[in-house]
Amino acid sequence: MDLNEKNRNRLLAGKIIKGLESRNMNGYFTETKEEALEKALSLIPEGSSLGWGGSVSIQEIGLKQAVMEGNYTVYNRDNCSTPAEKREMELKTFGADYFLCSTNAITEDGILVNIDGNANRVAAIAYGPLHVIMIVGMNKVAKDEQHAMLRARNTAAPINTQRFPITVPCKETGSCVNCKSRDTICCQFLTTRYSRHAGRIHVILVNENLGF
Repeated sequence: MDLNEKNRNRLLAGKIIKGLESRNMNGYFTETKEEALEKALSLIPEGSSLGWGGSVSIQEIGLKQAVMEGNYTVYNRDNCSTPAEKREMELKTFGADYFLCSTNAITEDGILVNIDGNANRVAAIAYGPLHVIMIVGMNKVAKDEQHAMLRARNTAAPINTQRFPITVPCKETGSCVNCKSRDTICCQFLTTRYSRHAGRIHVILVNENLGF
């Protein structure tokens, strides 16, 4: 990301944060992964319980490692060896103090768009954990809700499928074909346009490319 793009992102971030605030969500802007990590940790009191869904972004900034080494109760689904153990851990996460994640796309006026396969991630964003902290690279910004959904389906999902041993058309073609494959990761769609509970959702924008 060059200097001109970073300058543009700084201007755009102000608009996004105002949009989030108008939707009863909190927004922050950080220049680097290191600043984003520091901000995220400042929002989580020691002793809190927390967990996460599938997120590359929280791993890229070092948030997973930091909380595992800190004074927190961590519901780490990554350590589960069976589907039953993983489900049990995800249900514990649903009742945690904090849920850590990213978003597939965010609009310039603060709408969040997410797609999920098992739905544990979108369920936790919508309801359950007392707080949600999102780490969002500026590469995930879309003009409006329509473009955010296009990004989620045609950029985020096809890239995400490359990580898994599944058989879906977008893994072969690189773009969404609106499939009904048994392996599809596009089962649940969540658009978050407003948070009923003030201070629940915190979006940390990062002036870097994070996740996909």
